[in-house]
Amino acid sequence: MSIFDWANDRIGRLTWVDLGLTKFCVAAFALMVAKLWPPLLSLEWYWYGLIFVVLAAIPLKKFLS
Repeated sequence: MSIFDWANDRIGRLTWVDLGLTKFCVAAFALMVAKLWPPLLSLEWYWYGLIFVVLAAIPLKKFLS
């Protein structure tokens, strides 16, 4: 069994609550990084939008294909 098979088996056991808590943890970590590294927050708003679109397009492409 490869590490990916093992991880997929473990992820399959998670409920929607577990996945929601994971998302909140990621958001809290991102806020912590932004608080510890102030230059990150000095970007113009459209840079955050561009980063969002580029990063969201990758899984969306896989989802729709």
